[in-house]
Amino acid sequence: MGQYNKGRSFSARNHKPRRNFKSGGGRKKQYINPARFVNKNISAKTVDIYEPQHRFSDFALNTVLQENLGRAGFVAPSAIQDQTIPLALDGKDVIGLANTGTGKTAAFLLPILQKLYKQRVNQSVLIMAPTRELAQQIDDEFRKFSQGMKLYSATCVGGVNINGQIRQVKRNPHIIIGTPGRLKDLINRGVLRLHDIDTLVLDEADRMLDMGFVNDIRAIVSQIPSERQTLCFSATMSDAVRIITKDFMRGPVAVSVKVNETNEHIYQDVVSFDDDAHKKELLIEMLQKSEFEKVIVFGETKYGVQRLSDLLEKQGIASSAIHGNKSQGQRTRALRAFAANEANVLVATDVAARGLDIPNVSHVINFDTPQSYDDYVHRIGRTGRGGKSGTALTFIKR
Repeated sequence: MGQYNKGRSFSARNHKPRRNFKSGGGRKKQYINPARFVNKNISAKTVDIYEPQHRFSDFALNTVLQENLGRAGFVAPSAIQDQTIPLALDGKDVIGLANTGTGKTAAFLLPILQKLYKQRVNQSVLIMAPTRELAQQIDDEFRKFSQGMKLYSATCVGGVNINGQIRQVKRNPHIIIGTPGRLKDLINRGVLRLHDIDTLVLDEADRMLDMGFVNDIRAIVSQIPSERQTLCFSATMSDAVRIITKDFMRGPVAVSVKVNETNEHIYQDVVSFDDDAHKKELLIEMLQKSEFEKVIVFGETKYGVQRLSDLLEKQGIASSAIHGNKSQGQRTRALRAFAANEANVLVATDVAARGLDIPNVSHVINFDTPQSYDDYVHRIGRTGRGGKSGTALTFIKR
């Protein structure tokens, strides 16, 4: 955007790429032509209106569950809920392909809660998710929908003292929700036993595989009885997802309500800078402008993200940071502060931001360029949601 470039033009043609250097996590960083970060001719976002075939009251759910849904204002299901809940209630294995923020958590929780209402088997449900934040969101939804049903859960994720989670598991809850690494740790310690699991959920399966959890997932699933119901939800049907669904599921029914995500409705531009000091100066200058209402700033490393958030705080810009060195409690508080507008800037690494669905984000700023163009698409998709406009800016060195 011209006003941020201090009158000096940026030419993608003259930009010298730094190719294939390694960064955090051992992945080679792809060169991305900076011209791909620019889209000034934005088009209106078209949102197809889905006409559900059911209402929640039509589903074979018990009275308590129906009352909880009514109290939460659930009347008409989303596309993924409408099409997968009847299948899951029938006990079928289901592959659900849906975008983030389409209500898939309720799509698998409601059939699970109905099954538990009829046959209250302890430690009979295992839900795996890629990140601590998503696991916590699932547990929050579980508590909302299960009020008055006397059903209990344990959340097992990294970044939290394991002793408290060991105590939770030993209380014999009905549902275990966790990230693969921590679940495997609890299994190896002999605390978590999976011989009674009759329902397995893989949520955001593509993300878990992208993050390198395939061996952990296979080790965990090998401990679960083969006679079970498996529900797999993913944004994409990648080759890796296709392989695990073939290995883990029996005659699954695939339901796709995936909408091709384009970012043509998001204004995209580059911000060119001279050196590190100039880069920070430009960022602070931007964030002090009133139109930057709710901003996610992406950085490459845990340490860089924390230092940047601290710098913004010193400049009087309310900022929270999430990255792998933060405890789960710290990450949860940072996200809540951002969602509640107590901090109008969230500085994050890619891994920490996986699965975030925070409404009304006005800007995404790529302070550090992403590892790949797919990561770029994922990052900037945090803005311009729900039919609203959004802006994405990417810092590029001259």
